[in-house]
Amino acid sequence: MSPLDLQGLFSQLQLKRNDNLLVGIETNDDAAVYKISEETAIVVTADYITPFIDDPYLFGAVAAANSISDVYAMGGRPITVLNLCMFPVKAGVDTLAKVLQGGLDKTHEAGALLVGGHTVKDDEMKYGLSVNGIVSPKHFTPNSGARLGDRFILSKPVGSGVYVTGGRKGLVSPEELLPVAHKMAELNKVACETMMEFDARGATDITGFGLAGHTLSMAKASKLGIRYFYESIPAFPRSVELIGLGVMTGLTQPNHDLVASGLEFKGPFTEAEQGLMWDPQTSGGLFFGVQGKDADACLKKLHERGITDARIVAEAFKTDKPHLEIVRT
Repeated sequence: MSPLDLQGLFSQLQLKRNDNLLVGIETNDDAAVYKISEETAIVVTADYITPFIDDPYLFGAVAAANSISDVYAMGGRPITVLNLCMFPVKAGVDTLAKVLQGGLDKTHEAGALLVGGHTVKDDEMKYGLSVNGIVSPKHFTPNSGARLGDRFILSKPVGSGVYVTGGRKGLVSPEELLPVAHKMAELNKVACETMMEFDARGATDITGFGLAGHTLSMAKASKLGIRYFYESIPAFPRSVELIGLGVMTGLTQPNHDLVASGLEFKGPFTEAEQGLMWDPQTSGGLFFGVQGKDADACLKKLHERGITDARIVAEAFKTDKPHLEIVRT
């Protein structure tokens, strides 16, 4: 179901409104923000994924990083997590222990505390976290916060979706998939801290709806256009090649349908190149805007702090109809 479908569904439920709810479902953000004082707001989110790699510890680490990322996308700091685990008994207790250890180590790396959770029997493994974070109610980064004059930075490569599917189809070797998985396991902690230092006001993390899906939501919520510089988008080495070979995920076509009316390719692009824009990601990078005068300095700081894949990939522009443009430079 697309974010727009979910928005329509929730609108039918006649949800209560509250002045302290600073971010709800209206802007398609992946986390909510609720003010509890003039100095502090809580960030609330939850997510889980299915296995994509044989290593249960690494799967647990990626699942945790993916869940925690929604707090970072709001400019917040994670403080507590609950395990969410659906577990097939036939997988064995040792496997479950490794999954949970991977998640716990990533939770500790984030500076958060595991305070409980819920595990149920299921036919397929699913694991993730419910996460609480804190953020200033005066400075956070919802989809609606992007500004004219912003240039946008993406902190991780895209293309993980086709790598995972390619691995399942035997088109990507375990050795090729491993560095992609390790990149997925990286926290967006440093990227978040850096963007907040440079007064970012609008951000999102790139996950299941792909680069175009998540940033189109930002363009609509912020009422502006976002222009991508295609050659600047960081991508895993064989991403476009794999798309050209017909590798698709279950979300590829729905993601395309979601954004088709809201983006425009200006210039010659192959179908495979276009497909990179809606390839679904797991635990992708942060996409955030800082004012143009600060973008180069922010990017330099990210590189100095080890976020070497980060690139300036887009800019905001004024438009009557919020949408995305993809151009060659």
